[in-house]
Amino acid sequence: MNTAAPGLVASPRVPGDLAMWFFILAELAVFGIFFAVYGVARQRDAALFAAGQTQLLLWPALLNTLLLIAGSATVAAAVRAFAANLVAAGCRYLLATLLLGGSFVLLKGWEFAGKFAAGITLSSNDFWMFYLSLTFFHFLHVVLGLVIVAAVYLHARRGAYDAANHDGVETAAAYWHMVDLVWVVLFALVYVAR
Repeated sequence: MNTAAPGLVASPRVPGDLAMWFFILAELAVFGIFFAVYGVARQRDAALFAAGQTQLLLWPALLNTLLLIAGSATVAAAVRAFAANLVAAGCRYLLATLLLGGSFVLLKGWEFAGKFAAGITLSSNDFWMFYLSLTFFHFLHVVLGLVIVAAVYLHARRGAYDAANHDGVETAAAYWHMVDLVWVVLFALVYVAR
């Protein structure tokens, strides 16, 4: 939104809370290191990792990818709605994000339960250690994202956001997009890449 007087150029600003952006960058660095170590381990024992991947179901991971991408679309729509002072629509988009993220959590929880029921643990082998560590670490980030979006939704329902003040919505959206981006990379590395 351009708030500069006519004829003046608005100075660029970072959407949302700057502290959240530092947190996001730190989290991306952690995931980046995790992915690099995964890549090295996979290169050292390609047969083990390939065998582990054959035991993964692709359809839940693909559905989870679509759920998170849809959640990114709805949280972005929420930001646009609040920026246009469409508060009720913004609240609906936040609720849709919560439903999509909650569906991810349920489906991923079902997938974890199946692995644990099959006797798979962190100590099964290097592939399963990485699979469980990476996906559970990401799972925790989705849960935190849901908590953040839920808090923003509750504030929005109380009238906290409008066209002039929706930094909280932008902050939640930035975090949700990070969670989505990390999953897309994780999905490609762990489920798809052979």
